[in-house]
Amino acid sequence: MLKTFIRLLGDNAQAARRYLVMTVLYGVFSGLTLSALAPVMLHLLHNEMRAAAAWLIGLTVGMALCWAWRRRVEQAGIGLAVAVLQDGRQHLGAHVAQLPLGWFTPANSARLGHVITQGTMAVAQLPAHVLTPLICGSVTPLVLLAVLFALHPALGLVALLALPALVATALFSARLGRHADRTFKQHFAAASQRMVEFAQAQSVVRAFNGDGGGTRLLAHSLERQRDSGRGLIVRAALAALLNSWAVQATFAALLAAAGSWLAELPGGQVQDAVVVTVALAMVCRFIDPLQDVASHVEILRGAHGHLQEIERILSAEPLPQPPSPEQPADAAIDLDHVHLRYSASSHDVLRGVSLHIPAGSMTAIIGASGSGKTSLLRLIARCFDATGGSVRIGGVDVRRMARASLAASVSQVLQDTWLFQGSIADNIRIGKPDASDAEVLQAARMAGLATVIAQLPDGLATAVGEGGTRLSGGERQRVTIARALIKQAPVLLVDEATAALDAHNQALIAQTLHNLRGRCTQVVIAHQLSTVAMADHIVVLEAGQVVEQGSPAALRASGGYFARFLAQRHAANGWRINAPQADQP
Repeated sequence: MLKTFIRLLGDNAQAARRYLVMTVLYGVFSGLTLSALAPVMLHLLHNEMRAAAAWLIGLTVGMALCWAWRRRVEQAGIGLAVAVLQDGRQHLGAHVAQLPLGWFTPANSARLGHVITQGTMAVAQLPAHVLTPLICGSVTPLVLLAVLFALHPALGLVALLALPALVATALFSARLGRHADRTFKQHFAAASQRMVEFAQAQSVVRAFNGDGGGTRLLAHSLERQRDSGRGLIVRAALAALLNSWAVQATFAALLAAAGSWLAELPGGQVQDAVVVTVALAMVCRFIDPLQDVASHVEILRGAHGHLQEIERILSAEPLPQPPSPEQPADAAIDLDHVHLRYSASSHDVLRGVSLHIPAGSMTAIIGASGSGKTSLLRLIARCFDATGGSVRIGGVDVRRMARASLAASVSQVLQDTWLFQGSIADNIRIGKPDASDAEVLQAARMAGLATVIAQLPDGLATAVGEGGTRLSGGERQRVTIARALIKQAPVLLVDEATAALDAHNQALIAQTLHNLRGRCTQVVIAHQLSTVAMADHIVVLEAGQVVEQGSPAALRASGGYFARFLAQRHAANGWRINAPQADQP
């Protein structure tokens, strides 16, 4: 657990080690200070005031030292808590930014959101409020153990034997609630995701909520969270009681040992009775820090669950980076016997795909849903690595290109649009942060946003809302197209760019793509005839394999899949609804 905590801190790991050493020393100082109570009491009960005063001065100095040292320990703990919330989250974000796109499944995305919000907050509490009493409460009894052995070996032996029993009880109680804690975190993350979904999809919810179906998924998710939370509370309470009972049982055993010792004393030996009295006082001091440990074990177990989730994220392997990056010679794209499988247990999404796309050309990828079109585009952008074969840009394997160089070489228009909070101009400038207002406006016009901007009171400064909710689906699509166009990358990957656009804007985007021919290499997934007709090269995918490729004219003449595709599209474009005819008398 500590290894994950230190790994999360990154550059602040040394501060964490220093804090741990300081906390251990504080536990030693506390134990030594409490140990000074024994000689103070012994000398007082024997009426040796001068010796008692000397030990009392030492006790006072020890208390002052402990107070000053505790202050430093708390300041170091608070500093680490701030580091977890700031640098720890940045460290997580930097690591996640290097992970392949295939890692971002719904389950992993929900886990990441829960860790960033709830998990890091719980972990930040460790150095500020949990680790100090835990470590101190574990070290102090070890020091007091020596005092108990000095006063009465049998008493010290009972205390020594109790310590491993207490550790075993703590480990068992932690296991008792571990599964319930993991289940609750999963249900909590799922419920949070459902609540965000419910807020963002109100139009759909209200349209289909006549029988409560719109809220059924949210209610079910909240019910599962409530049930798992109830189970966690029960198990946590049982674990806390078990730890507390174990400490009380230790206290009872020590009292029994002291009572047995006292019963064996011959009558009238006041000196031995004094030692027993002092030993009982030290037993109380021995038990007090153990009670602190018992009260914090459940908090530590909860934080341990969060640290396990953090470790799972940090253990995800990012895409390897080349030690000596290479630069592409041009914008030509080559795929050589490429295979792609998302996991070891799944089937190949792409099988033996080989393509050559000349620099400056436009290639259209067509095929049925699930044929591997989007996966092919993501391989070119190195969202993940091919299982077999190679993908090259400008003669260089994308695995031999630096991340920054590849990102600068490829611009994408994705099927799933996403806008960030801010203005339309802010979202377009993501493609080119230093773009001037004139460049932003030109990209917006090329993407068909001129009419939209003219109708908005704030124009390009209009806020898009979270996820672009203030814009329609087609308007969001055009903003993402403008974002890709302003980047002016040598390679442009377009995944069904006109899917959410009307006929007028489809024609406008098609013309924009036509104007880019010769200026960049375009790989376009499209089902619109206007886009397909402009392509220099057509690639037909079926079940992850290239079944046809060539020029539009050659494929049209071959009478294969592409010819049937054209016939279906022409037939669809010719559909019309006849006007109703008047009834005949």
